[in-house]
Amino acid sequence: MTALPDGFENKYRQLLGAEADEFIASFEQPVIKAFRVNPLKAQQELYDTKSDKDTVWGQWGRIGNVSGHSVDHTTGLIYSQEPSAQLVAEIAHPKAGEKVLDLAAAPGGKTTHLASFLNQTGFLVTNEIFRKRATVLSENVERFGIQNALVTNHAPAELAMHFPAYFDRIVLDAPCSGEGMFRKDPGAMQYWDVDYPARCAKLQREILVEAMKMLKPGGELIYSTCTFAPEEDEQVVAWLLENYPALSVVPIDKPAGVDNGRPEWADGNPELAKTARLFPHHLDGEGHFIAKLKLADEATEESQERKIAQSNLTPEQQKLWQTFQAELLADFKTETLLTFGDQLYSAPLETPALKGLKVMRAGIHLGTFKKKRFEPSLALALALHPDQLTHIYALTDEEWAAYVHGETFFIREREKYTNGWYLLTINGNGTGFGKLVDGQMKNFYPKGLRFQVRTNVSDLVQNLEDDMY
Repeated sequence: MTALPDGFENKYRQLLGAEADEFIASFEQPVIKAFRVNPLKAQQELYDTKSDKDTVWGQWGRIGNVSGHSVDHTTGLIYSQEPSAQLVAEIAHPKAGEKVLDLAAAPGGKTTHLASFLNQTGFLVTNEIFRKRATVLSENVERFGIQNALVTNHAPAELAMHFPAYFDRIVLDAPCSGEGMFRKDPGAMQYWDVDYPARCAKLQREILVEAMKMLKPGGELIYSTCTFAPEEDEQVVAWLLENYPALSVVPIDKPAGVDNGRPEWADGNPELAKTARLFPHHLDGEGHFIAKLKLADEATEESQERKIAQSNLTPEQQKLWQTFQAELLADFKTETLLTFGDQLYSAPLETPALKGLKVMRAGIHLGTFKKKRFEPSLALALALHPDQLTHIYALTDEEWAAYVHGETFFIREREKYTNGWYLLTINGNGTGFGKLVDGQMKNFYPKGLRFQVRTNVSDLVQNLEDDMY
């Protein structure tokens, strides 16, 4: 491992005293790889990902490596996330039907975990200030099959103007000095200096000011960082409690290996011991800090009434969608149908009027209006369960390899299948759409996502064709 930054070791030797040696030595230990299984999927048994151990907390966490070219990953059945980070949403634990905000959400680990608890109910706003990272966030929301999310690209102050006193629960996994990532990502060390945590704490306080504007009376704020720095952890929570008297710390039920927060590293307020610290020398995982705070019911005025987004389809678009829906979607009810250019979305019913909002994704991307036809999207294939569609074709491993490589292929037992659109599945979950024409499955897997599976796809496609004749 790269040497720890100058000043880092001295700082934590002073703070940790007798346990400092064990803490410093932990940075030489192997990184623990983990992932979560997606409960939104129709079939939740792993297909080509190995794991023989659960994480210490959470019903969906598993220990193991993830391949980006696996069936499990491409169908959205799993999401790679190290164990410590998985505890944040476990502590947030939103309830069905709640309005939830993930304020600094990219790349999407917390968002997908929060969505697992919501189970397609309520309204999840997931926001990222940087456009490039917001694009990655949107892609991960799509792969996970989340139907009730609005993905936005705003600075917190901009977002606060649209959602005053609105959310039941806000998660802020704050931008931080990243000390808990040093083992996993040694490149994070190059940004660190002794003053960096203080600079990050200033930014964190600025973001929290805006977050508090969006928290409704009785709502909960979950603040977390992936750093050990007291300046960004206990001291930020102490600042919150001092400046927002209506906030109180909610005790966290700490699993084995999770430490109490350290009041002595801030202003001595004993309430800070209710927060949680995750140290890599005490558990399998990287570093994290988590605090859960509740706003008193009478703390602020109720949120004002806001306009709700209304469908904007033209009569021609409505007809094309209804024709497609009648042909293929046996049991799928859309919510608010919205078009962005020629792209069609089913937005959650709670979606506000979008004027002034920079939206990356509004609910499910259903597909694209082409000339006199509608073409379904990958997002729709990943969001729906197979029993919601009338035309389904289950791929073999060989056919899946051909499909994700962008190949057209002849199907098996083609006399059983009529022409038209099909949801293509593997391991009981949707992987994309194809269009069957006289026994040949036309490929609609997005070009930017295609990849070569180890099998020789050209030979495979030829073999599939030979089997037909």
